[in-house]
Amino acid sequence: MSLIRYARTADHPAIAEVNELAFGGPDEVRLIERLRADGDVLLELVAVEDDQVTGHILFSRLFADRAEMFAALAPMAVRPGLQRSGTGSALVRAGLDAAKEFGAHGVLVLGHREYYPRFGFLAETAARVASPYSGSPSFMALALERGAFDHPLSVAYPDAFTP
Repeated sequence: MSLIRYARTADHPAIAEVNELAFGGPDEVRLIERLRADGDVLLELVAVEDDQVTGHILFSRLFADRAEMFAALAPMAVRPGLQRSGTGSALVRAGLDAAKEFGAHGVLVLGHREYYPRFGFLAETAARVASPYSGSPSFMALALERGAFDHPLSVAYPDAFTP
């Protein structure tokens, strides 16, 4: 099983490689680089096996119309060949725990509808959230604190998410 830890600057080239391989192109790598450059990264974790980065997850801060902090989960990648090995699940679980420790009240994701509900993400939970992704069945939310999504919420994503 992989070791999950916070990403280090020295991991950045391996993180770029994992994301480019997993997503089949450079778009997520550019997203990560822009989030870092703009100071919008809340936290990044990596999965490491035999001293090699095998997976990566990033949470960025969202700009909400309430005082509570909310985060976006994007991207999450696992090196091809190791997908479906539990690495991604371990990254999501560890990332959600870390996001809660960092003070996030809830997390939003635009992701696979078959994958993220296993962690508690639901489109129904995101129904009261106004964002550029509202209305998409792939737009899901998970409350890390009780009541986080009980009232209408409007969020803006960091500029890096705008093409």
